[in-house]
Amino acid sequence: MWWFQQGLSFLPVALVVWSAASFVFSYITAIVLHHVDPLVPYISDTGTIPPERCLFGIMLNISAFLGVATMYVRYKQVHALTPDKSRIIKLNKFGLTLGWMSCFGLCIIANFQKCILYYIHVVGACLTFGVGAIYMLVQTVLSYLMQPEVHSKAIFWIRLTALLWCCSSIVSMFVSSVVLYSGLYGTNLVQKLHWDPQEKGYTAHIISTISEWSLAFSFLSFFLTYIRDFQKISLRAVVSLHGPTLYSPARSCGSEEQTLLVAGSI
Repeated sequence: MWWFQQGLSFLPVALVVWSAASFVFSYITAIVLHHVDPLVPYISDTGTIPPERCLFGIMLNISAFLGVATMYVRYKQVHALTPDKSRIIKLNKFGLTLGWMSCFGLCIIANFQKCILYYIHVVGACLTFGVGAIYMLVQTVLSYLMQPEVHSKAIFWIRLTALLWCCSSIVSMFVSSVVLYSGLYGTNLVQKLHWDPQEKGYTAHIISTISEWSLAFSFLSFFLTYIRDFQKISLRAVVSLHGPTLYSPARSCGSEEQTLLVAGSI
């Protein structure tokens, strides 16, 4: 059995690989069609013009679905490992809420392009990266609270490093974006897809775009830390039937033989 076939480790693997592919494929398409500059464009710029916009949107929607599934499995895992610790349970529920909000923000980014509905796109980015960073913080704190009985110290430090990487990228992107869009380098820069290195504001633009790519891959690196944890967990759905058909009224089965007949698990 391969390592990604153990337990539910395929979920974070699929999330990371698919999300990275959505960035790379839309970037390659936009470069081939000369829609953006080859040197580090904004990720959103590579999903602005068709046909890469269509590819970018559908792939990120699937990434959001994979994110929801991965975060739910992580929630169930923490709950199962610490059923009697109220502080961890409350923090775990809070983390799940934050994670799903971040995934919803990713759907907004995928479906509301930067050059068309800029402010809605920014709201989606804030949900994805801002709320997502808080989700990473919550999971890092949970890793700290669960060591050394459940988590090793090494995984806590790895997640803390990814969190610090994420936060530094957010700060760098925020500062450079404020400088870039302050009005000192012209107006309507949101619609600008091609930059000349000799233009004013080019340095701030490059710092901002590099920070955005760094931020995206810090998120993906954080989810890579789930792989080893997910190798030790599996989920099972139990189906209980209350009648011989889907149209008969619900009734309780009297004998053990009937119960075995109408109940099963998948």
